[in-house]
Amino acid sequence: MNITLTSSSNEKKIYQDSTYELVSKIAYLLGVPKRIFENEHEPPQISVYDEMQQEKSAQIIRNLSIVRSGILRNYRAINKKMHAEYKSIISMPEFVPTDCIQKLEAEGIHFIKKSSTKLYHHVIELNRVICDRINNCKPLFPIWLNWKYVQDLFVMPDGLTETGALNAVASFMRYLQDYPYQMYMNWIPCDAGNILYNDKKFATLLYQWHGDTFTEYNRVSDVSGYVKGSIHEYLSASEHTVIVVDCENSDPYKLCATLKGLDHKNIAKIAKIILFDDVHTASAWRILESFTDIPVEHILIERVKQNKSLVDIMLTARACQEHYQNHVDSFIIVSSDSDYWGLISSLPEARFLVMVEREKCSSAMKHALSESGIFYCYIDDFFSGNSDEIRMSALFKEMYRYLDNAIHLNVNDMFAEALQATRITMTDAEKRQFYDRYIRSLRLNIDPEGNASIDFKH
Repeated sequence: MNITLTSSSNEKKIYQDSTYELVSKIAYLLGVPKRIFENEHEPPQISVYDEMQQEKSAQIIRNLSIVRSGILRNYRAINKKMHAEYKSIISMPEFVPTDCIQKLEAEGIHFIKKSSTKLYHHVIELNRVICDRINNCKPLFPIWLNWKYVQDLFVMPDGLTETGALNAVASFMRYLQDYPYQMYMNWIPCDAGNILYNDKKFATLLYQWHGDTFTEYNRVSDVSGYVKGSIHEYLSASEHTVIVVDCENSDPYKLCATLKGLDHKNIAKIAKIILFDDVHTASAWRILESFTDIPVEHILIERVKQNKSLVDIMLTARACQEHYQNHVDSFIIVSSDSDYWGLISSLPEARFLVMVEREKCSSAMKHALSESGIFYCYIDDFFSGNSDEIRMSALFKEMYRYLDNAIHLNVNDMFAEALQATRITMTDAEKRQFYDRYIRSLRLNIDPEGNASIDFKH
């Protein structure tokens, strides 16, 4: 396991513009005290704490983690009282929060067994319950994050054995200051600073611990304050702003993330979004309007020649129309194509801001924009962790379309044809019973190669 250490002087710069969603959820599940979330100078966010409080699965893991950390942190003192004073851990609220144990028991979780005569027996039982229940929290995390890596944080190595439990106790007590907020988690302690500093640092380290590399930094960080400030200044100085989008040369998910990253005042300054869409572009453009309050006009453009798109010509013509007829003074062009330099140069009285994708926009285009004093920014840099909703919506829309085309089945017709083909006679009562017992229980089976079949439950 290789850990990249970062000095405190460089940490803020390296991990700047990060989000705090992941570290807040991890902190909650680890049992980090609520006062830490309430402290505005600490990374965990109270808003996320409140959200997690609504999830029963998260509450259970949090209470289990608090109890486990309490036992590990005070192992010697608790062990002494158990042997010298014959006390149970439930009677030691100074070491193990009684309310957490009571909340667990209210959920039917009883880790204190009559057979648990040794303190490490309690640790083993807690580990067993955590192993059984941690996967219930999987839906609380985004699908782009490797869940196995997160899961491992809560699973004590060899935690169902005496040796594993006692090794964890020894490591926790020895390196207590290296554990985040002195709460137990499964990792090799080292001086890495606060590993819950922000999402960018946490995701980087999490993947490093597993011999992997995290690269999707737009999922855990947002565009710089300078860029957002520049967009705000641009929109504030505008009277009438329209966004024109070349759908052929833009990403709908990145644009959605960008729009979500702008504050309400900025959004209110945008009159509409005009999508210039080719028949071959992503279907997600068709549902963009469901994810923004800005009015969306969708213009679908057919091709005269198969290899020649008319999107750039139509976009240019419509922008000129908006400027001269509708008095639009400011445009935001979303495209990585250089064909729109002609539009920009032909409307000297209009103002332009260009949003491009880093890898798709040519250096010549960027140079021309800079030389002309036209601000441009990368939509790749905007926080994209909030675009999962549109991604999933587009994905399910396409899968439903595929299913509609692939499956045309009426079970009533199927049953009637089967009766006719077999020349089996059934009373109405028999038909209803057969229908309820077998046909209503039809299930979809998927083999390892992805082939689907429909089977009856016999």
